[in-house]
Amino acid sequence: MTETPGTQPARRRAPAMDPEQRRAMIVAAALPLVVEYGASVTTAKIARAAGIGEGTIFRVFDDKDALLAACMAEVLNPDDTIAHLAAIPLDQPLADRLAEAADVVRGHLTRIGAVAGALMAGGRLERPGPGPDGKLPDREAGLARPRAALAALFEPDRDALRLSPERLADAFQLMIMSSGRPGAPDPLTTAELVDLFLHGALQSAPR
Repeated sequence: MTETPGTQPARRRAPAMDPEQRRAMIVAAALPLVVEYGASVTTAKIARAAGIGEGTIFRVFDDKDALLAACMAEVLNPDDTIAHLAAIPLDQPLADRLAEAADVVRGHLTRIGAVAGALMAGGRLERPGPGPDGKLPDREAGLARPRAALAALFEPDRDALRLSPERLADAFQLMIMSSGRPGAPDPLTTAELVDLFLHGALQSAPR
């Protein structure tokens, strides 16, 4: 295509987003601001971070409370955590698999704590709203999917395990969650957590 001297080529407009894509984009821009400013973050600030006009926010969210609830629902969503757990190579030793898994789950819990803590500090912690199917999130269902991904990490060693992969995954998930609770004194490192889980609290008995 030839250009007339002295003129600039026409800029192509970015493809239009559907409402769900726009919602996801706004939430992604809002999350770090919610962590930084809590519920006091303004929709104007979020709009600037997203590179959109403030009015665009209210085309997909009824109000700021709905946006904050969507942010909480997003950090509770385990999809990314499950994808990272599924990507852990199964040809590694079990201890290495569990160390990677613990870091992944702890990262997920840290993100939840950061957003929930910021909203709670402003007295605006909202329960997540209904999902696309119209149902409210189920806490146990939210734990079940990551637990299944953890069980898959135990599966290659099934014959050497004292309990089933499913039961061990349940115990390991609970241990990760309790070891990372806010304000825990001297929390276990990942290496300590995995070693304690695999080998117990007692040192080897003297021979």
